[in-house]
Amino acid sequence: MNMLLHLSQVIDRLSRLVGKSIIWLVLAATLISAGNAIIRKAFNVGSNAFLEIQWYLFAAVFLLGAGYTFLQNAHVRIDVVSNRLPRHVRTWIDIGGIVFFVLPMCYFMIQFSWPILAQAYTTNEMSSNAGGLIRWPAYALVPAGFALLGLQSISELIKRAAFLTGRGPDPQQLGGHHDTEEAHASADTPAGSGQASDASDEARKQ
Repeated sequence: MNMLLHLSQVIDRLSRLVGKSIIWLVLAATLISAGNAIIRKAFNVGSNAFLEIQWYLFAAVFLLGAGYTFLQNAHVRIDVVSNRLPRHVRTWIDIGGIVFFVLPMCYFMIQFSWPILAQAYTTNEMSSNAGGLIRWPAYALVPAGFALLGLQSISELIKRAAFLTGRGPDPQQLGGHHDTEEAHASADTPAGSGQASDASDEARKQ
């Protein structure tokens, strides 16, 4: 289990690095959108390349950020129902969702999108719009994004298994301003696991 928890920490670091990096893509998309609007209004000049790069960047934020969102427990949950269930029941529901839905979805999306990406790269497919951009970088975001989500799903699966076996804190209480790396470090010992669980319970009461 210690090796699996170490693997989970490595995956979490990767997701955190990607998530914090793509924040700058939001700024880039905003600046490009504002610049394109100003030029169009002031000089009556438009650019399909500028328009397309905006949705390229939006797609990158949405797809590449899915794994980081999972790490932060920021995906939508039906809290009205789940909060009424015991923690171990919620954990088993998460495990079932990851194993039977998230991981198969990631696999099939990568499998289906890869041939499209390969063909677009081989043929150097371009946008049908005048002055548009090359298409394969946008297609590449699909397998890359689902690969990152799949990796983070494996990490979340490990953390939930560790919680059920008493080797880690409740992963559903982590995310946002919580530090998962510190939680993992404290969970390396049985005492640390208990302290992490107590801390999460105290946070919920507050």
